[in-house]
Amino acid sequence: MHVQDSRWSSASAIASGGGAVGGTMSAAAGNGRADARTTPLRVDAQRNLEHVLRAAREVFGELGYGAPMEDVARRARVGVGTVYRRFPSKDVLVRRIAEEETSRLTDQARAALGQEDEPWSALSRFLRTSVASGAGRLLPPQVLRVGVADDGSGLDEARVPQQRTQPGTGELRLVSEPSAAVPTDDAGAAALLDVVGQLVERARAAGELRADVSVSDVLLVIATAAPSLPDAAQQAAASSRLLDILLEGLRSRPQS
Repeated sequence: MHVQDSRWSSASAIASGGGAVGGTMSAAAGNGRADARTTPLRVDAQRNLEHVLRAAREVFGELGYGAPMEDVARRARVGVGTVYRRFPSKDVLVRRIAEEETSRLTDQARAALGQEDEPWSALSRFLRTSVASGAGRLLPPQVLRVGVADDGSGLDEARVPQQRTQPGTGELRLVSEPSAAVPTDDAGAAALLDVVGQLVERARAAGELRADVSVSDVLLVIATAAPSLPDAAQQAAASSRLLDILLEGLRSRPQS
């Protein structure tokens, strides 16, 4: 019974943002895996956490993962100390957002794969759903790095820092070295690549997708077809129009 009381006291201290949280969360952050989802929260603390996560998605979606924590706190209308009590470093918050958005895209791809019989319908449904959700703006840069065939095309790596010139087929490759800016869950990224790969292969085998379109192309479409505009209606219209154009570019054309 004494042990249970001790555990409850610790949980209460964390939920209330008490002095114990700094040491506990800092130690977890040192392992690179602090998880703000495992501690029971009071109603007001849970509300603050939801505000912070919503604000982080908005701020990082608009400004990229380089945006400061102060911007997240300002958007969430909480003090920056509140943000740091739940996420003791920016890397922890970025990891949370990146992993949630990667997981969301994976679920959307699986739904399209399981619920659409026609290969092109499945792929286009996935693209439309993903672009509408805005998840593409929050994919970690490592997932968007692609291998480009060494064909002398003159890719300017200074202008496109997330792409690398590599010998190969142009398929998306996970980058092995970690990034201090956006740590990623390799298992989650691999799951996304696998299910999107199935959508791509089905559409290609049915002759509905251009033969040279790769998984990386599909993910880049998601990332680029979700512009961040101040007016929600204008953003939705721009995304829909841009995606229509990009989908036409992905489709195969009968040989004349």
